[in-house]
Amino acid sequence: MASTFLISLREGLEAALIIGILLAYVKRTERSRARTLIWSGVTLAIVASFGFGAFLSFTSKELSPKGEMVFAGTTSIVATFFVTFMVFWMKRTARTIKSELENKVDQALPLGGIALVAAAFFSVVREGLETALFIFSNFKTVSQNSAPSAGLTLGLLAAVILGVAIYRRSIRINLSKFFLVTGTALLVVAGGVLANGVKEFQDFGVLPGHAYFAWKFASPNNVVETILSGTIGISTTTTWLQLFVWVLYLGLILPLFFAPAARKELTAVPSH
Repeated sequence: MASTFLISLREGLEAALIIGILLAYVKRTERSRARTLIWSGVTLAIVASFGFGAFLSFTSKELSPKGEMVFAGTTSIVATFFVTFMVFWMKRTARTIKSELENKVDQALPLGGIALVAAAFFSVVREGLETALFIFSNFKTVSQNSAPSAGLTLGLLAAVILGVAIYRRSIRINLSKFFLVTGTALLVVAGGVLANGVKEFQDFGVLPGHAYFAWKFASPNNVVETILSGTIGISTTTTWLQLFVWVLYLGLILPLFFAPAARKELTAVPSH
C-alpha cells in the first residue's frame, strides 16, 4: 500500500502542479477563455493514461504464462528507466518548469485552440503514462490484496487535495524538499520493480540463478512480505541476482541523485 500511495501521490501532485501553473497563467494574463481548452487537453491526457493502464492489464492477462513473464519483465525494466529519468528530470528542471510551461502557452495560443489543447495534453500525459506504467509494474511486486489499490486511490486523492490547496494558496510547501524525499523513495521502489523484472526473466530462463535465493520465507502472505513488498518492493522470495541488481542500482543511482548539482529551494506556488 505504501509504495502505490507514494507513486500516485508524487506523480499526481506533479500533474496537479502542471495543471495549476497552466490555469494560473491564462488567468493572470487575462486569457480565461483558454481554461476550457486546457481542461480539454488535461481530460484527454487522463483518458489516455487510464486507457494505457487498461491496455497493460488486458495484455498481461491475455498472454500465455511464458509470454506474461517476458511482458512483465520488460515493462518492469522500462518502467524503472522512465521513473529514474523523470525523477532526475524533475530535480533538474523544477526551478524552470513554470517558465517553460508558460512559454508553451504563449506559443500555442496564436496557433489556435487545437494547439493549446495539444500543449496541455502533452504536458500532463507524460506524467499519466509514466504513472500507469510504473504502477502496473509495481503491482507485480506488492501483496495480492486490496491494500495496493487502496494506496493508489488515497495517493491520487491526496495529490488532488494538495494540488487544489497549493493553487488556491491555502497551503505553502517546500516543493524542493518534497520532491527530494519522494524522489528518493521512488528510486528505492524503482529498484524493487527492477529486481522483479529480473526475477521474471529468471523464471523465463533467460537469466540464471532462479533457484538460488538470498531469502525465501515459507508463508507467502505473512506480515514480512506485506512490509517488504509494500514499501521497497522486495519480495519474500528474493534471489541472489535480484538482490545484487537492487543493491547495484541503488548504489549507483542514489549518490547521483544526492549530488549537490543544482538543487535550490523551490517553494513556488502558481501565481494568479
